[in-house]
Order: sequence, then C-alpha cells, then structure tokens
Amino acid sequence: MPNSGVQLLGFSLAFLGFIGTIACTAMVEWKASSHAGGNIVTAQAMYEGLWKSCVWQSTGQIQCKIYDSLLQLPSNIQGTRALMCAAIFLCFISMMVTVVGLECTTCMAEQPQQKSKVALAGGVIFIIAGERLDTISVFMLTVKLYEFGSALYVGWGAACLCIIGGGFLCCMCSDKGPSGKGPRYPPSSSAGGRDYV
Repeated sequence: MPNSGVQLLGFSLAFLGFIGTIACTAMVEWKASSHAGGNIVTAQAMYEGLWKSCVWQSTGQIQCKIYDSLLQLPSNIQGTRALMCAAIFLCFISMMVTVVGLECTTCMAEQPQQKSKVALAGGVIFIIAGERLDTISVFMLTVKLYEFGSALYVGWGAACLCIIGGGFLCCMCSDKGPSGKGPRYPPSSSAGGRDYV
C-alpha cells in the first residue's frame, strides 16, 4: 500500500504539471516590457506570447493582436511553440500509460511485473516532458529589452512538477511482483485446519 500511495502522489504532481503546461502555453505574458512617457497617463505595458501580443495601457484598455502568419514569426517563437506542443503531447501520452501501470488500477493486474514496467515508462515520459519545458527559456529569453513574464514562471513550476512526479513513479518501480495486499497463508497452515469426522 505505501507503494501505491507514492505512485498516486507522483501521478497527482505530474497531472498538475500537465495542467500548468496547458495554462502556460495559452498565456500571453511570456515576455513583458513597460514604457512610461512624460505623463503617467501614457504608461503602457507590452506582452508577447506564443499566439498573440497585447498592449495594456494605464487607462485600463487592453489591445491584443493574433499573429497573422506562422512563417513571419521569429524562430524563437516557432521553436517554443513546437516545444510546448510536444510537451503537452508527451504529458498526455504519459498520463494514459501511467494510469495503466498504477497499482490501484485493475489493468494488467495478472501481470504485476509488466504493470510495474508500464508505470516506469510513464514516469520517464513525464520527466522528458518536464525537461522540454525547461529548455523553453533558452528560446524566449535571448531577446533583449524584455523581462520575464508570468507564463515563464508557470512553465518552470509545471516542469518541476512533471519531473518530481515522474521521479516518484520511476522510484516506485520494482520487479519483485505484486506488493502483498493482505496476508498470505499456505493451505495447511491455518489454525484449526483439521477435519473432524
């Protein structure tokens, strides 16, 4: 049972990382820049994301523009889009694989060693997906005159959750067969096992 509990903890952390990955991809605050003119009324903040850019003015007005053409985008945005989509896909595949390998599920219950290996595979895929998220900063933060956006912090947190959750799943893999659920008695060892005529 402790093994099953740690597996559930790892899966829960990795699932939160998966949700964070989706949220990070959809957010527009990847890169932030602020500009203030001679008057505070003209202050504005500019945000760039993977899918659109937005300008926020101190008057409360927000204007967003979706990127028109994929081919006209800078290479760092195109690369980051590809990495994020790959990370989401890997997390989804890993979730499907891990559910089969969890001890608390009945899938492959008659093959405990194979079930444990499936859980290990799911954990490895989660770790790979988390590492893909960590490389995003290399693409997005090479541009000067911009600050870290909140989406980057969400992405780094999601990457950490995926890696930690995948690590728990990998550590709990064992080839010793099923973890004993309840006592096992040989047929002739029970007390009062004699038959009286």
